[in-house]
Amino acid sequence: MKMYEKAPAKINLMLDVLHKRPDGFHEVEMIMTMVDLADRLELSEMKRDSIIISSQAGYIPLDEKNLAFQAARLIKDRYNVKSGVHIHLDKRIPVAAGLAGGSSDAAATLRGLNRLWRLGIPAQELQELGAELGSDVPFCVTGGTALATGRGERLTPIENPPQCWVVLAKPPINVSTAEVYGRVRANDIAVHPSAMRMQEAIAAGDFNAVCAGLGNVLEDVTLKLHPEVQQLKEAMMKLGADGVLMSGSGPTVFGLVSKQSKVARIYNGLRGFCKEVYAVRSLS
Repeated sequence: MKMYEKAPAKINLMLDVLHKRPDGFHEVEMIMTMVDLADRLELSEMKRDSIIISSQAGYIPLDEKNLAFQAARLIKDRYNVKSGVHIHLDKRIPVAAGLAGGSSDAAATLRGLNRLWRLGIPAQELQELGAELGSDVPFCVTGGTALATGRGERLTPIENPPQCWVVLAKPPINVSTAEVYGRVRANDIAVHPSAMRMQEAIAAGDFNAVCAGLGNVLEDVTLKLHPEVQQLKEAMMKLGADGVLMSGSGPTVFGLVSKQSKVARIYNGLRGFCKEVYAVRSLS
């Protein structure tokens, strides 16, 4: 028996860091939404009690370092499942890119195995399982658009932003999320993006206000470490994107574009800066 799951990428429309918590994590406030760039998972039940991960991508771990593997092991152990599973990952989302590709794969694994093994786990419980794997996994379990607080695991679903084109560009570097957060000094942040302002823009269906409300306090850290991300932002703005922001801890930069006529020009212009450029739709 086989199940298929789609694992979309996420972008942060705003990301703020409020303070460092006693547990070592940072208290954050984020609004996240999903875009139509996705990995695809094929989950096949096996009689043998084991977990096998395969992929066409030669650059990802296929063992317990893989979040999909960790998700499968967690659900097997927690619900005492004796069957095994072979998970094939058709990777499309760039890795270490600030797009939650690994987290979305883990979330898709939880959803897919819940169906494959007929476990009947409710969505809230799947999100709680996801929180044990990573801060972005609970959001990726249900997708849509949400305000995320805590370390990112406390979610309040909100309306989807106005539909638009999203051009994503990842420079040929990898960014360590742990390193970026380790360099953040919440007390030194001069300008905080407003979650309330973004929610109001989304609720009003005001695309221009959404673009004006984009903000990510992690940019200050990543752009200093990797000036090419700043160059990519500037190039995307010059090419005509309506709103431009780095997603997550980077290094991927995304541009929101209202008119399809602009998309090809922005896409082709960015290909001169990096090979990994994608033009997709926002999901609603």
